[in-house]
Amino acid sequence: MNVTWFLIRGSGIAAFVLLTASVAWGLMVSTKLFGRAVKAKGLQWIHESLGIAAVVATVLHLGALWADEFIEFTVVDLLVPGASEWEPMATALGIVAFWSLLVVTFSFYVKRWIGQSAWRTIHYLAFGSYTAALVHGVAAGTDTGNPWMAGMYIGSAILVGLLTVVRILLARAPAARSAPTRA
Repeated sequence: MNVTWFLIRGSGIAAFVLLTASVAWGLMVSTKLFGRAVKAKGLQWIHESLGIAAVVATVLHLGALWADEFIEFTVVDLLVPGASEWEPMATALGIVAFWSLLVVTFSFYVKRWIGQSAWRTIHYLAFGSYTAALVHGVAAGTDTGNPWMAGMYIGSAILVGLLTVVRILLARAPAARSAPTRA
């Protein structure tokens, strides 16, 4: 074990935790779970900051993988899905998660030009990004067999899953209330 290997593991775990936090926070904001207790602008800023931090941690993860001499990833291996021969499916999912995370995170900065509807549609990519990162971590992560890591993956999936169900149910609730009732 060398410093690079610890950096690869640590930055990968940090990126996943930050991505999970960003997705969970985004779901809490969109479901208005905080009500009027906190200003929406502050909640949005936290959500955006978590996304940026996840991007930074992922870039660090990719840089450490590129610098490591054990597998000898090329830049193409790290940026093009399907190019790597090492754990090709897991690596491809990690790359897809990275690119979609970039698109979702930086959509905050083009929202005024693309509009709310397009921005919201782009933000649905976060579910794919999270899922791809989860599968990437489970399949390619060297710590997956450790109970604490498995617990983190399971806990994050439960959290994001429950918040997604709440989001879906709350989105349907107004439609159900406004629908005409039959006599």
